[in-house]
This record gives sequence, structure tokens and C-alpha cells, in this order.
Amino acid sequence: MSEGYEDTAYDAPASSPCLLDSLQPEFLQRAAPPASLALTNSLSRVFGIRLDHEQSESPDNHFLGNLAQLFQQRKLEPETTLEAHDAPWSQVYLIQHGVMRLYREAPSGRIAVHHFFSEGDLVWPVFGRTRTRRNTLCLTTVTNCSLWTASFPAFRAAVTARGDGAWARFALSLTEELAELTSMREFRKQTMPAKERYQLLLDEYPELVQRVPDNQLAAWLGVVPATFSRLKNAKNR
Repeated sequence: MSEGYEDTAYDAPASSPCLLDSLQPEFLQRAAPPASLALTNSLSRVFGIRLDHEQSESPDNHFLGNLAQLFQQRKLEPETTLEAHDAPWSQVYLIQHGVMRLYREAPSGRIAVHHFFSEGDLVWPVFGRTRTRRNTLCLTTVTNCSLWTASFPAFRAAVTARGDGAWARFALSLTEELAELTSMREFRKQTMPAKERYQLLLDEYPELVQRVPDNQLAAWLGVVPATFSRLKNAKNR
């Protein structure tokens, strides 16, 4: 994920990192940008707000600053469970680096993967039922992840306080996106052979193919692992 350092005070030139150990006075030393800057820039992209560094007291900057204060940074290993079924989903996750999966698990243990999230994505309980004990969705890290997390009620309250309709406008965009992706994937499962769906996976999500285990990609594609393996081997010949 791009850290979004453009248009900031950190754009000034600095000497090549390989020369800095010599401690020569003519070599420029620049402090690393604070992690809070990456968070604020990420939130600005999520909400479609361009940061104005010359107007620090602008309403947009004030909103993003207040929102950023709700988040804490976490670093997690692969296969760390963040949200589980039969428990209210209470957190918001902003991914700085890594991949996470959203899925359901049947009592038999069979997994249905609904979506993968990666750098720059904001993950939150889109559906009302997800925020109750009737929740059936699970969220787990796939790779090592660096995340920003916040309380969902506090996050929603901060967005709502921005003005009439602010939460509805924000929530609608992600809800529509997930609904469209889900419906298209179901349509493909019903109308396209596995070979064609696998090719679309390679075309549309090449980075995920490199980062996500095959068994999870198989669950997302709607095939058993043995079929996914045959498709992969046939493509690599």
C-alpha cells in the first residue's frame, strides 16, 4: 500500500541511504515520517478527502484527525482470528500491509470464503446482523498483517457526527461494492466452468494468487482443493 506521503513536508530531497552512515555534514538527514501520517493519509483515501496541509484547521482535516485518534496499530501473524461467528463484530480494521479473509464456516468445518481484503482496505461490519450474536461471518489474517484497529461504535459515531447523511453515504459505497462482487461471483459459479473461473482469478487478482494459500483460493473459487490443484497444474504446463 502506498503510504501517501505526497504533498507533505517529507517530500524534500535526502541523500542516498547507503551514504548516511558516513555522517558527513553535507549529507542531509531526514526523520522517518510518523506512523500517524500513514494512518491519516489512508483515512483520507478511504473517505475521498484530499488533505490540505496549509489549512490544518479545515473541517476535513479536523474530521480526519479526530478519526485517526480512535485507531491503534497492531501487528499480527497469519491465521489470527479477529472476528468469529456467534459473537458481535465490534471492530474496524484498516490494513496497512497484509491480506485478510472474510468467510463463513459450516458446522461440518466446510469453509466458504466471501472476500479477501488487502492494503488500503477498510474492513467493518457492513451488515446489521453482523453486529449481533447472530453474526455468521469470520475475519482472519492470511499473511503477516500490520493493521489499524478502532471500536466500530466509536468509528460510526465519529462519521455520523460529520453531518446529516454522512454515515449513510459512507456505508452505502462499501455495501454496494461487496454486494456487486458477491453477486458476480455467484453468477460465475452458476454459469461458468471451473477452468474459466480460474482464468478470471489469474487475470483479476494476480497478487492474491501469489500471496494466498491454494486451499483458501479454492474455497473462494467454489471448487475442492484437488480440482484447484489440477487447474493450476494444467495452467503451468
